[in-house]
Amino acid sequence: MFASLDLGQKLLVAGGLLSLLASLIHVGVIIGGPDWYRFFGAGEDMANMAEKGYFYPTLITTGIALVLAIWGWFAFAGAGLVWKPPLLRTGLIVISSIYLARGLILLPMALLVPEKINNFAIWSSLIVLVYGLFYAAGTWKAWSSLS
Repeated sequence: MFASLDLGQKLLVAGGLLSLLASLIHVGVIIGGPDWYRFFGAGEDMANMAEKGYFYPTLITTGIALVLAIWGWFAFAGAGLVWKPPLLRTGLIVISSIYLARGLILLPMALLVPEKINNFAIWSSLIVLVYGLFYAAGTWKAWSSLS
């Protein structure tokens, strides 16, 4: 089935799979607890709140996981694999833009607050930049079939 998809659809499937992977990692962070919050760069405040049993880290991380799963759905819908949500084109443009902006934030950070650049900032920016490129290129290539 994957072989029969055009390039735009394949790019969107790849982007959707990446979003679902990120969603599952966020669920894993909730299950893994404070050490996972630290490892995945959520910050010491979130890890400390998780250690104290506060609901806030779980709520925020669940929200992020849900958003990422919805973004995966949009990508799969753009590839024609699942039913289309309303405003599919708009949604894919917004998702692409958010991923690309988050990935490119490293550039102004380097100029404005270089002390904030650490390994997490670098690798997380590069990862989401790749996500954004899959979404943007897939949306562009599949544009005519997205209406």
